[in-house]
Amino acid sequence: MTDTVLSGQHPGKRQDPLDQAGGDSPGVHPGSRARWHFDAAASSLVRTAVVLLTVFLLLLIVRLAWLGDLGLHAATIERLRADPFHPGSPQVDADTDSPYYSPWTVLLGIVAKASGWNTFSILRLAALVTLTLLLTGIWHFTRTLSNRRLAPHLAVLCLLLLWGPPWLAWSGFLELGSLALVISYPSTFVVALSFHFWALLTKALRSSAPWRAFLGLGLLWAVILLSHQFSGVVATLGAMAVLLGTRPWPNRVVWMRCGTGLALGLTVVALWPYYSFFSLFGFQGLEEIHRPLYSDMWSRFGPASVGVLVLLHRWWRNKRDPLAIFCLLGTLTVLAGGLTDHWSWGRALPAAVIPAQLALALTLAEGVGRLARNAFLTIASAALLIGCWAQAGTLGYVFVGDALPQAVQEKTWPTRQGYDWMTPWVKPGDTVMATFAASTMIPAYGAYTVAPGFEDVFLPDEQERYTTVARFFSPDATRNEQLAALHRYHAKWLLRGVGDGGLPDNDPALRMVAVRPDRQVLYKVVG
Repeated sequence: MTDTVLSGQHPGKRQDPLDQAGGDSPGVHPGSRARWHFDAAASSLVRTAVVLLTVFLLLLIVRLAWLGDLGLHAATIERLRADPFHPGSPQVDADTDSPYYSPWTVLLGIVAKASGWNTFSILRLAALVTLTLLLTGIWHFTRTLSNRRLAPHLAVLCLLLLWGPPWLAWSGFLELGSLALVISYPSTFVVALSFHFWALLTKALRSSAPWRAFLGLGLLWAVILLSHQFSGVVATLGAMAVLLGTRPWPNRVVWMRCGTGLALGLTVVALWPYYSFFSLFGFQGLEEIHRPLYSDMWSRFGPASVGVLVLLHRWWRNKRDPLAIFCLLGTLTVLAGGLTDHWSWGRALPAAVIPAQLALALTLAEGVGRLARNAFLTIASAALLIGCWAQAGTLGYVFVGDALPQAVQEKTWPTRQGYDWMTPWVKPGDTVMATFAASTMIPAYGAYTVAPGFEDVFLPDEQERYTTVARFFSPDATRNEQLAALHRYHAKWLLRGVGDGGLPDNDPALRMVAVRPDRQVLYKVVG
């Protein structure tokens, strides 16, 4: 069965002028020629937009805005650089496992150790690899759904821009506003790899590939699950949709090969030495921080709803359309999370949004009736323009100062200042007593903090550490309590800002070492 039939087209349908080679083809009606010229201009515009987006993302990689969890991922690489086999906690001086030690981050840690490059250069390298995988992955998967040359370009635009305000800024989402901040994260690497995973699985099922192909897919699935668990769920839902939408229905031999690949993937996941994947199912406390995913859903996902209408049409024509099944599985997962207060299930939202965005891109590329196509073009263009304006603040991570209008500058979230100024004194492996805000960034330079800046489900004394830090900086804490806290966690340094509390400047246990322009002060603990 051809790609044209699988994409929902009738075999005998005339090729859309958008994909003709150009020129005055014999037998083409003059009105069709005029329409082709219009489509050629639109094609050039779409391709130019994709190139500009790619250049913009490359500039974002160079700038590498410090927001969100960047410090945690940098800390992970620092720990693996120091000890690839027993890295311990990424944030505090404790011998614990961590789900951040994935196949991808272990590879990055080995590269960091072998090359000697600083951690942020490694993160830029990771972002560059991820961007390459993402663009090629979108092309790879889209080509299994449509043979139209413009389909992958339209898919890139829809996946990155078909979003509404406010920004999600969550890892695992392809919204440009999120991607500007998480392009170097393992979650984005997993999403990029997932597109290749779905494409390879589609090809393997269509061609009844040999055993080794399905074993390779099982290994790829294991890497995806271990590298980012939430995005791994999205990848798994997409794989299920591909399986359920395969035509003709796989025979028993193909199902056995799929089962073998599944078993190999689960074995690798179970034997991964850096953390226990299955123990993650027993941890609680992740629900409340994910609750915001269920707010402002209409405004955030409104532009993508155009694609839902397209999916309904695809489903009406083909009850086993893989994109429709993918969207249904994602929607049911998110809905179940909302009904049962499992807010973390909202991380499956990309499984509902990605197929809708792809469906719209495919419809625009494949062509429908002239009137319907013009309507789709108008609606899709309006939705994309809304998405562009909603995410205009990302320009502020490349163009600084007065280069942008005030309205755009106000949309840009302020980035944080790093702590590289501490590195002449604070060495990798030293422990710093610091407030929670500073604790999100200090481990990025190889040092530890007393309490983790980010929640650590594998740290048994996490709450005790939080209580200790809060008490240390409390205005009514006694000197004996503060000294005991420093000694209990072997803190060699104290970092505090104006009004943070803690031991006074003239305390004999401290020696002032450096003052940052924002009046943060670094002290050496000497007694």
